[in-house]
Amino acid sequence: MYHIMAIDQGTTSSRAIIFDAAMKPVATGQQEFRQIFPDSGWVEHDAEEIWSTTAATCRAALERGGLKPDDLAAVGITNQRETVVVWDRKTGKPVHNAIVWQDRRTAARCAALKAEGLEPMVTEKTGLLLDPYFSATKLAWILDEVEGARARAAAGDLAFGTIDCFLIWRLTGGAVHATDATNAARTMLYNIREGRWDADLLRLLDIPEAMLPEVRDSAADFGTTRPDLFGRPVPILGVAGDQQAATVGQACFAPGMMKSTYGTGCFALLNTGDEAVTSKNRLLTTIAYQIDGSPTYALEGSIFIAGAVVQWLRDGLKIIREASETQGLAEQADPNQRVYLVPAFTGLGAPYWDAECRGAIYGLTRNSGPAELARAALESVGYQTRDLLEAMHRDWTAPSETVLRVDGGMVASDWTMQHLADQLGAPVDRPRVAETTALGAAWLAGMRAGLYPGMAEFAAQWALDRQFEPLMDANVRESAYDGWKDAVRRTLSG
Repeated sequence: MYHIMAIDQGTTSSRAIIFDAAMKPVATGQQEFRQIFPDSGWVEHDAEEIWSTTAATCRAALERGGLKPDDLAAVGITNQRETVVVWDRKTGKPVHNAIVWQDRRTAARCAALKAEGLEPMVTEKTGLLLDPYFSATKLAWILDEVEGARARAAAGDLAFGTIDCFLIWRLTGGAVHATDATNAARTMLYNIREGRWDADLLRLLDIPEAMLPEVRDSAADFGTTRPDLFGRPVPILGVAGDQQAATVGQACFAPGMMKSTYGTGCFALLNTGDEAVTSKNRLLTTIAYQIDGSPTYALEGSIFIAGAVVQWLRDGLKIIREASETQGLAEQADPNQRVYLVPAFTGLGAPYWDAECRGAIYGLTRNSGPAELARAALESVGYQTRDLLEAMHRDWTAPSETVLRVDGGMVASDWTMQHLADQLGAPVDRPRVAETTALGAAWLAGMRAGLYPGMAEFAAQWALDRQFEPLMDANVRESAYDGWKDAVRRTLSG
């Protein structure tokens, strides 16, 4: 019993990664599943498919690692956040497809609530903005649109959960209906300051409290798996939403530490300790993790387009064949040209939150070509991250210099990470272990099981692959960033 299985249930695939006693990954299983688009702006998943791919990848990881059920000490879960499932308590069957975090079908409902002046109340309680991104209005939509759902929910026959909660229900054979504080904090129904489901918000959307799960710590007892799944019952001891799990996996345990994950988009979390900082700059206040009943808070900013801008160069403009080619092109770019690409393909996220503006390129000349576009695309990631960091520092004055740890697919590009450090004027740390999200879930479960070390020792074991120090002259940096801000202003006003 010297291994931990981390279930990493993401937006496009389900994965299971098994870590050994030294917290090293030893086996992986992964399966993609369907993306369902019933209407413009609507995104759904088949929750049964999520369950079946999760169970299959867990078994595959065990088989690939040559491991037996007795080799597992515990299971940890990390998951796509905000996605909503409602199921029948007796049968365990969902009453509707899962509505995914990307789904915008409740935009009009959110706009109406904003028009009523309710956003300040929602933000004060939950730390979130009134946006269809979060779970609450998706849940209300299912109750409104599925025939008989409201009456069944009021009678206690239906259960609601985010993906972690649904998986716990299925893994335990319906014995446990629970979530952790990080996932609850993303529903827009949970009072992050008082640590409870909020009665005012439930009334606002007519959601019966009877259908909500119990909220537990991120490292806690979430029951044991059904014996038939892995050959014997295995305790589930750690749960966290994917961005929070990455924060844990990066050992960002001290106030002022920040992690930024660069995938399709970018999610940055800044640890603010035991203080839930209310943002004045359209950032989110959230729970980074909760251990021993004490929440640690964070400011969070979301960039909609990070790695996706490289996909656009490849699939849209077709100026590269592989993402790795962007670095070589960027190095060839004319240093005297100042080209800016504002990648607002689906609007701009934090701190602007303008869903209607669209992407733009500024500063083109007759000499501008693929190299300049590639450089501008990679630079946009650094500029957008600086936007987030400056907004965070306006909201909260860190007691010390911010330490930025990065992960995700884009961090493999040394050029992009160097530009990031240059724009921030601060070091950027890339870890040796790339699987930070799964590692975070594994550590929560392994620490609770007594297999892995406590917080201080885990943090001390965090290993650096490379630190990128800022090399750019301060005047050059500020001039470049002024140009970016001007480009964003033009994009927002256009």
